[in-house]
Amino acid sequence: MHQFGFRLSVLISVALLGGCASSRHSQDEKYFLIATNIKLPYWQTARAGLARAASVLNVKTEMVGPDTYNPGAQHEEFQRVLKLKPAGILVSVGDAKLIQPDIDQAMSAGIPVITMDSDAEGSNRLLFIGTDNYKAGMQGGELVARELHGSGNVVIYTMPSQANLYQRLHGYQDVFAGHPKIKVLQIIDIKGDSGVAFDATKAILANGSGKVDAFVCLEAVACPEVADVLEREHVLHKLVVAMDTEPRTIDWIQKGGIFATIGQKPFTMAYYGVRMLDDMHHDGKLGSLNNRSPFSPIPAFVDTGATLIDKGNVRNFVEQLNSETKN
Repeated sequence: MHQFGFRLSVLISVALLGGCASSRHSQDEKYFLIATNIKLPYWQTARAGLARAASVLNVKTEMVGPDTYNPGAQHEEFQRVLKLKPAGILVSVGDAKLIQPDIDQAMSAGIPVITMDSDAEGSNRLLFIGTDNYKAGMQGGELVARELHGSGNVVIYTMPSQANLYQRLHGYQDVFAGHPKIKVLQIIDIKGDSGVAFDATKAILANGSGKVDAFVCLEAVACPEVADVLEREHVLHKLVVAMDTEPRTIDWIQKGGIFATIGQKPFTMAYYGVRMLDDMHHDGKLGSLNNRSPFSPIPAFVDTGATLIDKGNVRNFVEQLNSETKN
């Protein structure tokens, strides 16, 4: 997304949020964030954003969803939440084909829905708030191309059913297309299980570690396992580029086992998402909130940005994280 477009989205969003007063909220007003793998530190950071929004607005918030990557369980949880008639729903989509009908059902019932972190573009959701995942993929691809000096073999760990990870992969692939000597040897579906990443990396090394120059992870849990296997097998000088700021990832950056990670802003996504849902619940006429219209009062996408974290700035990141999580 161009910088101008992002600024315009923010200005429109701020206008939507203006004039929000706690007095207009009822005691039973509640907003839900529905995700998967909610025990991950990433989602605990999002939970803190929910809590901050709840405190500011004087409303109730709750994050729900399966503890593992289980789109079917997420669908069931979405249906349970619908019966509670919430004021609004944030959802990080595990499987767009499965969750899209749930989103459309909620919107038809007058419940505003915003997707965050992972989108369902074909649904009737109001807008998407999160990382520009294609841009994040390009950022990672440019880093890999630079560190490999334009030549080398790459293995990628992902979950193909998630739209956000597909977009990241697309970004990497488009960068690599400009470097014909960079080859993607394998794309591994970890199915939301870090153990799959561990076993796959062991198998790759058993088949000849010299064939792979870089390991790239498009989600949060795989790269710590990759770094662990490389250390156990005493394999040195491999480029490992991660995604997100899971504590083990940060530890491996500090130890040198992971070169860098692309950090998202789940706190911001959740906080800002609830603020926008609140405004739509009280003031928005859902039928008129069409982000595809040139006169829409809402943006189609709010980019919360991403930050490259490596050994040069990881200490500063940890200090800021500790400061934010004290409260």
